[in-house]
Amino acid sequence: MIRPITPADTQAVLDIWNPVIRDTTITFSSEEKDPTTLWEYVNTRRAAGHDFWVACAGDGQVLGFASYAQFRGGNGYATAMEHSIVLAPAAHGQGYGRALMVTLEDHARRAGHHTMFAAVSAENAAGLAFHGAIGYAHVALIREAGRKFDRWLDVVLMQKFL
Repeated sequence: MIRPITPADTQAVLDIWNPVIRDTTITFSSEEKDPTTLWEYVNTRRAAGHDFWVACAGDGQVLGFASYAQFRGGNGYATAMEHSIVLAPAAHGQGYGRALMVTLEDHARRAGHHTMFAAVSAENAAGLAFHGAIGYAHVALIREAGRKFDRWLDVVLMQKFL
């Protein structure tokens, strides 16, 4: 089941997101989320007409989340979006990622957006394969775009027209 996040989901989302932030190069950020920063993130997206969804198992356990926002600032980019998606390790390969992306892309399409970008760490082979499998095309490699764990990291931009 895919649904908008609620306050009751806060700890489950943090339990999925913070290890990815802390321990991997899937995200280049090293600043872990807390309930306040998570809800600032959610509320900023909602105020802009976007949302933040969670994927839940039949028993209600949160297994992942996805959200989107404008790709770059300024009105010239008003219909170009960028998303984030993170799944718990146990949810990989179970269809939750695809279901989150269908919900997210449908929402963006209904809002009149034209294109969606994924900025995927070049080290994230699973993320690159996932996006390719759901119709995202590799459009750019940005070398040394970020830094984490005392090394430079490349990012792959992938794009899908809505």
